[in-house]
Amino acid sequence: MIQMKRFLFIIIASCGMMATHAQCGIENTAFKSGEFLSYDLYFNWKFVWMKVGTASMSTVQSTYSGKPAFRSSLITRGNSKLDNYFIMRDTLLCYTDLNIAPSYFRKGAREGKRYYVDELWYTYPKNNCHLKMHRIEDDGTHRWKEAEYKDCIYDMMSIFLRARNFDASKMKEGENIPMPISDARHLTNSWLKYKGKTTLKMKNNKNKYRCLIFSFIEREDGKNHELIRFFITDDKNHLPVRLDMFLSFGSAKAYLTGMKGLRNELESKVE
Repeated sequence: MIQMKRFLFIIIASCGMMATHAQCGIENTAFKSGEFLSYDLYFNWKFVWMKVGTASMSTVQSTYSGKPAFRSSLITRGNSKLDNYFIMRDTLLCYTDLNIAPSYFRKGAREGKRYYVDELWYTYPKNNCHLKMHRIEDDGTHRWKEAEYKDCIYDMMSIFLRARNFDASKMKEGENIPMPISDARHLTNSWLKYKGKTTLKMKNNKNKYRCLIFSFIEREDGKNHELIRFFITDDKNHLPVRLDMFLSFGSAKAYLTGMKGLRNELESKVE
């Protein structure tokens, strides 16, 4: 379930890695303050798909260090069925400027009997991206680390906000896009592959959406692994409506179940 939670947060990829603070952002046309999304989580247990929890994400305009900012939070909660095998209680928070350049990230995660906290602070000295990283281990140990990169670096939340503003119409099927994502420990060697378009019918209702298909791929131990395949609406909202997760111990899916406060018309919905 650790993998399941981790991949839920990575929805679509960055459209590129730039060198300046301004270029670490992107013009926001996909969402507005007050947007709320909710999901149901399912796991394939002995060939039966079981609902094992929920997730929700909200975005509001706020301030950070006295400047206008977006504040986004993502909460995942396992239900009693999942608790019998693995307790899942995660809360993620990020602040970005209004151009989606990241400023701060925090993840508090309970994974089974283990609880830890990750924090990232972003600054941009000399057109680089500097990260101050802090982890609180389950035993209370505090670990601090700093790193600086020539390219822009993102976290699980800010990459989601940025990527929703990506113009996928300019991508070619099979194209790969780097995904520089960090937590309080290390930078992930991963990328996104664009896999074309489809029309998708949602679970337990009659809604259909025209979608773009992406795969999130990570290189580990010299091999490439497809970790998640997801479907986002082919409109200006770029809403993730389904995620298929390929885990070492089985398969999982997440389905969008509710939405409000959208910035744009949901033009991808098929009547």
